[in-house]
Amino acid sequence: MEKKKVFVITGATGSGKTTVARYLKKKYDMFKVITHTTRTPRSNEKDGVDYYFENRDSMQKLHLLEQVEYDHHWYGSSLEGLKQGWRNHQFDVIVLDTKGAITYKEKLGDQAVIIFLTVSHLKKLAERLKARGDLKKAITSRLNSAEYERDLTLPPELKGKAHVIVNDRWKETTAKLDRILRQK
Repeated sequence: MEKKKVFVITGATGSGKTTVARYLKKKYDMFKVITHTTRTPRSNEKDGVDYYFENRDSMQKLHLLEQVEYDHHWYGSSLEGLKQGWRNHQFDVIVLDTKGAITYKEKLGDQAVIIFLTVSHLKKLAERLKARGDLKKAITSRLNSAEYERDLTLPPELKGKAHVIVNDRWKETTAKLDRILRQK
């Protein structure tokens, strides 16, 4: 039996993490691991589909593999979520910040395939946030956060361990993703 893997999609907000995760889920029949957050849903988000929307009390009762505070909200994922996907799929896909990606690599080793997304011009990130419907106040808060700064570059802990994709052109991005999957 082939070893189960989780594809961890990481990078700065607006780099295309959710779009890449959707592509991998659809094309490669990956199970999308749903993470938990204490932030309120955006108008187009659904509980149990995009995130499990929690409050701080319910979040503290979960058994989390990793957890981070980002823009004054908690985010986290559980090992149970990974195992749920691996019951019927060889590969899981999850969207995490770089801190979460480091934790997955440390705890799961080669079972975690890290894909770091970036763009060639940082102004594209703000444009993408606006295009997806984020409120101006939320965009400003995100772009000025320490977490955003942290996620702009590949952390030293992931150098040589992550696949880096400049996500400027979708056709090139999918070609690179397909090459990565052929290697697994």
